[in-house]
Amino acid sequence: MTTAGARDARSDELAAALATTRRSIGDAARAAGREPDAVSLLVVTKYFPAEDVLRLLELGEREFGESREPEAGRKIAEVREAVETEFAADMIGRVQRKKAGSIARWARRVHSVDSLALVEAFDGAAHRALDAGHREERLGILLQVSLDGDPERGGFAADHLAAAADRVLASPGSLRLDGLMLIAPLGMDPSAAMGQVAGIRADFVERYPEATELSAGMSGDMETAIAYGSTCVRVGTAILGPRPILSH
Repeated sequence: MTTAGARDARSDELAAALATTRRSIGDAARAAGREPDAVSLLVVTKYFPAEDVLRLLELGEREFGESREPEAGRKIAEVREAVETEFAADMIGRVQRKKAGSIARWARRVHSVDSLALVEAFDGAAHRALDAGHREERLGILLQVSLDGDPERGGFAADHLAAAADRVLASPGSLRLDGLMLIAPLGMDPSAAMGQVAGIRADFVERYPEATELSAGMSGDMETAIAYGSTCVRVGTAILGPRPILSH
């Protein structure tokens, strides 16, 4: 495994891609009249090995996104065993309720909460993780917004967000309402999608003023998302490259 202080050709490749991505984020933020540091970069490391996470830590990155459990939990544990560097890992993919317990042991925040049943599952899971000492802070919750009602992609319709938010707030000891998340619908113009979610978010923040996070924008549409107020872009391919071929 790559260890602290190691530098190789892969590290150089990642460093160059990170520099390009951060430059794009800064340019997009300034074009929208925002400060670059108002937008956080979540490096999506799903499908990639722990060695790449270690390289990214060496390059200064501290926030990562994963979407496959239990692979994610094993990877995060492996990295934490290898280095003492503090970092955050978020769950960004669709979640099965039966995996809430394991996710609550390692995730800072879950971006893809798309049902009341899942809120319930994470409420109990976070309580257990806190009681067992597996985590020290409440589990952050982002409610996934659905603009098209596609059950395969998940999410809450705009008029169902308040009920979900109130349920999160009913568990102040275990959960924290951080904001909203969007995956733009397939085939929908990114500007239309981001503009629509910006309006939904404005109403949401007016009702829940502490829930200011908006996780929106990926490698292909992050500039558009930033223009419409995204506070977190989830970037994988533009930094780590195409998904590796996995052996079975």
